[in-house]
Amino acid sequence: MNVPQPPHGPEPSQSPPAQQPPSARQASPAEESTRPEQPPQARPIRVLLVDDDPLVRAGLSFMLGGLPDIRIVGEASDGSEVTALVDRHTPDVVLMDIRMPSVDGLAATEELRRREGAPEVVVLTTFHADEQVLRALRAGAAGFVLKDTPPAEIVAAVRRVAAGEPVLSPAVTQQLITRVTERERDTRGERARSLLASLNDREREVAACVGRGQSNAEIAAALYMSVATVKTHVSRVLTKLGLNNRVQIALLVHDASGPGTEA
Repeated sequence: MNVPQPPHGPEPSQSPPAQQPPSARQASPAEESTRPEQPPQARPIRVLLVDDDPLVRAGLSFMLGGLPDIRIVGEASDGSEVTALVDRHTPDVVLMDIRMPSVDGLAATEELRRREGAPEVVVLTTFHADEQVLRALRAGAAGFVLKDTPPAEIVAAVRRVAAGEPVLSPAVTQQLITRVTERERDTRGERARSLLASLNDREREVAACVGRGQSNAEIAAALYMSVATVKTHVSRVLTKLGLNNRVQIALLVHDASGPGTEA
């Protein structure tokens, strides 16, 4: 009787171990020590949108929401909703409109920035009145961007503010420079008018003539006095005002003369 032969090949227990693909093979300690470290995945910038216009919010959400490093965590239609939403969603940046029906963006920014650990605020609006700019910046806003700013610049503003850099649109920056210059001029004018007020009437008249570039002889003729008397008044003006020469008198008179004001 024929005895059945076992199947050819090694027994299952004798099968050689399967080769692991390279990706599944464990790295040796030496290989682990030389493998470059992978940078940790950065957390997306969390943004809260605050605007009473749903179309604006939709546009901002569409613009920012598709970016890998930005995440829209909430929306509000009025400044009165901001505090609760910030507590709930802990955003890094709040894009804040100014004009809203109940609580405007400036008041909401002031309230928000008084809180410990408050998010950064970028004021986003259609207008750039200087008082609004200054109030927003005094309240602690880190940026002020116009709504007609190109989308790429709004995205860049969010990223920069999240990184701790203040942002102002070029138009707003220029307006602030102009405003500061005007205030400095106003300050100089107030100081000059105060100094001139310390003179008596005749001395002020002489100073005004000096400011118009008149010589001593011309001043004497205009004010019906001798040249020696004019020189005496000029000397007294210099001493009282702590000035060194006639040019400084002329500059002071110029600073004291605002638009529509005669020296």
